[in-house]
Amino acid sequence: MTKVKTKDGIELFSKDWGEGRTLVFLHSWAVTNDIWQYQHAHFLERGYRVVAFDRRGHGRSDQPYDYRIDTLADDLAAVLEAHDLKDATLIGHSMGCNEIVRYLSRHGASRVAKIALIAPTTPCLLKTADNPDGMDGALFEGMREQWRRDFPKWLIDNSRPFFVPQTSQAMIDWGMATMAQIPLHVAIACNKAITDNDFRPDCRSVKVPTLIAQGTADASAPLPLTGRRTAELIPDSALIIYDGAPHGLMFTHMDKLNADLEAFIGGR
Repeated sequence: MTKVKTKDGIELFSKDWGEGRTLVFLHSWAVTNDIWQYQHAHFLERGYRVVAFDRRGHGRSDQPYDYRIDTLADDLAAVLEAHDLKDATLIGHSMGCNEIVRYLSRHGASRVAKIALIAPTTPCLLKTADNPDGMDGALFEGMREQWRRDFPKWLIDNSRPFFVPQTSQAMIDWGMATMAQIPLHVAIACNKAITDNDFRPDCRSVKVPTLIAQGTADASAPLPLTGRRTAELIPDSALIIYDGAPHGLMFTHMDKLNADLEAFIGGR
């Protein structure tokens, strides 16, 4: 485990475990890289190298003011460079997918072999004149206003749709406790980075093989608005649809996701 220093002097907590083909995991909004821990364990046991880090403002990384999407993409570039990674597969969940496609459009794919976008929030959530099926900006602002008044209550009220009925209460409690520790300003700023940016040009510019996996019961990022459209925009992409699956695929469909990722990544 180490700290990676970004170009603006921020220190990011990162881990670099194992040997073999390199996998880099990017976590979703308001959590830490530990959301991927079951995949980390699986792939380490299978003989892969696992690299992961906490986004700025999250977990064990520094908590600065700036959370613009370009800054977050540059942070990913700093991690790949600090670990001297080549031919890596980048695996993102939800917001992590936005960071991946923006990284590729800003920095190119010289260090990247493939990408996997799990339950993505790309390509464009906000309703605009040229994105009429998007969501009204007032809905996002209304949600953020609830956070400003009682963020823990909002998390608890909205926890169940992230999982499935069979998910243990202990797992749900762990996830919500992790999210509740994220500073409110960071949660709001990162949400704006997701909702206020158009990632359609970034997706069109992706030149590496891409796996997209998403469930039909994803309440956080509806499949027709996100995964399907992302697959339509990325030239060399394959979309795997998980019937009845929610947003938290790494927990609820762990075995299938691990198998699909390994088949896509290839041998060690």
